[in-house]
Amino acid sequence: MVAIYVTSAETFAGKSAVCVGLAMRFSQDGIRFGYMKPVSRAARPVAGQTTDPDVAFIKETFSLPEPHELLNPVALTPQFEEAILRGEVQMDFAGRIQEAYHQLAQGREVMLLEAGTNLREGFLIGLPAYRLADILGARELVVARYADNLLDDVLAAREILGDTMLGVVINAVPRPYLGHVSDVLQPYLERHHVPVLGILPEDQLLQSLDVRELAEVVEGRVLCCEDALDQLVEHFMIGAMSVDSALAYFRLKPNKAVITGGDRADIQLAALETSTRCLVLTGNLYPSTVILERAKNVGVPIVLSKYDTMSTVARIYQYFGKTRFHQRKKLARFMELMQERFDFARLYALAGLQKPA
Repeated sequence: MVAIYVTSAETFAGKSAVCVGLAMRFSQDGIRFGYMKPVSRAARPVAGQTTDPDVAFIKETFSLPEPHELLNPVALTPQFEEAILRGEVQMDFAGRIQEAYHQLAQGREVMLLEAGTNLREGFLIGLPAYRLADILGARELVVARYADNLLDDVLAAREILGDTMLGVVINAVPRPYLGHVSDVLQPYLERHHVPVLGILPEDQLLQSLDVRELAEVVEGRVLCCEDALDQLVEHFMIGAMSVDSALAYFRLKPNKAVITGGDRADIQLAALETSTRCLVLTGNLYPSTVILERAKNVGVPIVLSKYDTMSTVARIYQYFGKTRFHQRKKLARFMELMQERFDFARLYALAGLQKPA
């Protein structure tokens, strides 16, 4: 059996998306796979159960029958970490993970393992990514988000992981730089014994966040249209112009959130006449009844932010492009990119995987 450990140098690189993409392809190719996230710091108590949102999404997407505590055997919640620091926890973490792994691997041809936020996560319990991979006999697939320090991150991962590293997926490459990555960076990495298995372009839909996430980011209160909170926001526009130019300006971008002062009813009405996913009203200023009724009629949520406009915008842009991969529209788009730009044949050859005859 083959085990592939999907890891990254830093958070929000796209590990969960790559895990889903690989699992989809395994299913299409008739390869029986299992999934596990051995260690998680993102797990939180939900309805009496400690749940990691990435694990929950993959469990639901692929109808995995195993319980959550098996798919994520070590959940480092803040409370659990505090107990570890105080010396109140005596647990064989490696043994617990190995036991879960062997149960999940029964009857599977490949185990897909998802690492935590970065290569360092897990040191608290003596189990960073490279040690876990060694314990489970897995080979590492590194996901690296395009950035100025891309080569340093990838070569550092190669130094840490060694010869068990399968290769790298370079994710979220701005389209103007795709040629440079494939013509210059890829050959350089290949010469340094790092197989480049995929170069995935930056995509507006994949960078988006839904209205619910947006409300959380600005610590806002949703005033209406709670049934539309799953809509994806692909653009942001600030409503600080004169009313005469507002309508033409807002028509420039679809599927957007408009951020404006809560006292700018004229701007708010103009935004509601265009393709707007939500209004974010700043300054903790409640909208007029006219605005609220119009938003309800067109199905556009209004989020009330306690921050001023510039502070609200800063919070959004700090988070934008770093959202979790938990929407079906994103799943379909990412699968298209994986099919077009990921070398599955090479991965199978390097990992020793074979499609059923």
